Amino acid sequence: MATITLTISALPAHVRTARLMAATVARRAGIAASAIDEIRLAVGEACSRAVAAHKLHCPTQPILLQLTDGNGTDEASEPRADATSRVLRVNGSAAQRFEVVVSDRAPAKDTEESAGASMLDGLFLDGDDTPPGGISGFSPGLGLAVITGLADEVKIDPSDQGTVVRMSWPLAAEHPSDPRPN
Repeated sequence: MATITLTISALPAHVRTARLMAATVARRAGIAASAIDEIRLAVGEACSRAVAAHKLHCPTQPILLQLTDGNGTDEASEPRADATSRVLRVNGSAAQRFEVVVSDRAPAKDTEESAGASMLDGLFLDGDDTPPGGISGFSPGLGLAVITGLADEVKIDPSDQGTVVRMSWPLAAEHPSDPRPN
């Protein structure tokens, strides 16, 4: 299992770098070509959310990305889940997976994901207020809802020390090295 660590500063231009790196590592890991765009979009949403949160709370702190290809996640290295973490599985399994973890250091106490409500609740805001890091009429939690639709498995761990967004996709089934029949 190989892990690539990328640290970016809280600048929107660095989100593009994170998306490109995720797509490149996913291809090398053996992800199906049809899933590469979903990975690129999900990583972009997670990083954009982290950049917006950092700009408000801790603009000098870096955002951490970890890209892992291999056999699932190592249970010993996975942070302990608490009552605020959510795991959404569509087709998740313990098979070989490509995993992307985006960790920020902005406190989650002022954000939608720590409110204890469903991630799909409160996507639309009443009135003309634009929330910090949000698009007019949409809450900042919309990005997390988009991620849950793009990733095969999602786990979101908000805390006062930051939010960890863990996304994974199954690796494509390995093909025999010699495709000719015997």
